[in-house]
Amino acid sequence: MVQARDAGTGTATLARGVVVPYPWPSDEAATRIARANRRVDTAPERLLRSGLHRAGLRFRKDLPLRLDGLVVRPDVVFTRAKLAVFVDGCFWHSCPRHQHVPKRNRSYWVPKFAANRARDRRVDVALAVAGWRVVRIWEHDVPDPGVSVVVAALEGPRSTV
Repeated sequence: MVQARDAGTGTATLARGVVVPYPWPSDEAATRIARANRRVDTAPERLLRSGLHRAGLRFRKDLPLRLDGLVVRPDVVFTRAKLAVFVDGCFWHSCPRHQHVPKRNRSYWVPKFAANRARDRRVDVALAVAGWRVVRIWEHDVPDPGVSVVVAALEGPRSTV
């Protein structure tokens, strides 16, 4: 997420203070696509939740977890089992199988993806330190084998990331 944009210099500040050139939209279609991206209730998240529900599992969605100055909102949370599940989009989280870096505004996108990956690792560590287990599922693995991975994590030993 862009934290700040300075219209005067054409820069954007990403997480952890990384300053990059602001990626001015290439056209109106790009703007519409970007605005259509959802933070919650994406199609892969809904498919995973539906599969988990059909498997008889009950959970919380988008529950804010406050961890030592950090607020984390996993896509699916099993509070009693202390299991946090994230459905990572291939584009935003740099899937090794499907990631592509846009040709336009590469000077923005390369550090943006790196910052997203670094944030994911910080979140994983913060959750593990707080006693939570973390499951990350790529959007292309939903609903199967995503549901199976979550079920196995719930049934398996309580080890952390």
